[in-house]
Amino acid sequence: MVIIGHIPAPMNALAATNRNFRHAARILGLDSKLEKSLLIPFREIKVECTIPKDDGTLVSYVGFRIQHDNARGPMKGGIRYHPEVDPDEVNALAQLMTWKTAVANIPYGGAKGGIGCNPRDLSMSELERLTRVFTQRIHDLIGIHRDVPAPDMGTNAQTMAWILDEYSKFHGHSPAVVTGKPIDLGGSLGRESATGLGVVFATESVLAEYGKSISGMKFVIQGFGNVGSWAAKLIHDRGGKVVAVSDITGAIKNPDGIDIPALLRYKESNTSLKEFQGTDAMDPNDLLVHECDVLIPCALGGVINKENAADVKAKFIIEAANHPTDPEADEILSNKGVVILPDIYANAGGVTVSYFEWVQNIQGFMWEEEKVNCELKRYMHKAFLDIKAMCQIHNCNLRMGAFTLGVNRVARATILRGWEA
Repeated sequence: MVIIGHIPAPMNALAATNRNFRHAARILGLDSKLEKSLLIPFREIKVECTIPKDDGTLVSYVGFRIQHDNARGPMKGGIRYHPEVDPDEVNALAQLMTWKTAVANIPYGGAKGGIGCNPRDLSMSELERLTRVFTQRIHDLIGIHRDVPAPDMGTNAQTMAWILDEYSKFHGHSPAVVTGKPIDLGGSLGRESATGLGVVFATESVLAEYGKSISGMKFVIQGFGNVGSWAAKLIHDRGGKVVAVSDITGAIKNPDGIDIPALLRYKESNTSLKEFQGTDAMDPNDLLVHECDVLIPCALGGVINKENAADVKAKFIIEAANHPTDPEADEILSNKGVVILPDIYANAGGVTVSYFEWVQNIQGFMWEEEKVNCELKRYMHKAFLDIKAMCQIHNCNLRMGAFTLGVNRVARATILRGWEA
């Protein structure tokens, strides 16, 4: 786990996810045998991928896929290429996808996988060979109606194109076997902005609940990759003031609002944010406790913890990253009256538009971008209303509202299919 500055390592991702699941199961009064069966992954796959490097030497990497649950439909989740692939974290993320797809009410279960490698150390042709060998090893365990991978850390649309091509050699042309593809190979319009746009729709839904809107509110965004930069742009377009942002290179602030379109142009040709004109550099560790109305963590997990939670000044936290808030911090923030929009809802825009891509591929009929965004808004708004209904029934916060909603949907599907037979 990367430790930045004085921030302690976060609670293990799997422990945090299991804790939330168990709490939801208790609230729902689930049968203990059913609860246990819902936690156990359906299948864990581990494969050796040996490839020749460009210099002719052989090198071997471990590839894996954890398929958590398929009660509601094919399993869905990212493939990451990262040197430190922690099996516990991947397990947690696969499980999180099961609840996330259920919250968004899309017909999938959860999965996650990847290869323990550093993609920066590999040439383009080595990455292609590695991806193809990995696909050969798992092709009979993934599929349009079985398990549909997508990009994650260290992978992108090109990786998906290679998987599609290799899979199609065995099974015939199958564009729906992966999502997050290049547009030319059946990728969906609107996929690039989907997670960021979903975050914004989620933010609009929760603010409306409190009689507020994005316009005129002050936002702090941690992480300025795909999700953070899209969220910042869309918030700026809607009249919100982004007063501080950060990425790996550092953090910048401007109390009157940063010029986001100019910052996006600047970022295209510069590696570091810190030199951007019209802003002051700040300590990245201070970003999370910076003065604002809405805090949007879009980077690592466990960044809000018991050390800094008491100093958070935001009234709303929108979890665009996966588990950015530790359970201990959750309690501190709840007692302060901070409204936290949980990750399994807030960042579900990406998987929702992945679902739209899969649907378009199966139909062989592609949608206009306007339709994609319109459907995404409908799904995000409906999910918020469903979560709110669970909060009222069980008298709980938004995180437990989302978890009880997701877990309940998966449990009902499992029972209907006959899980004890």
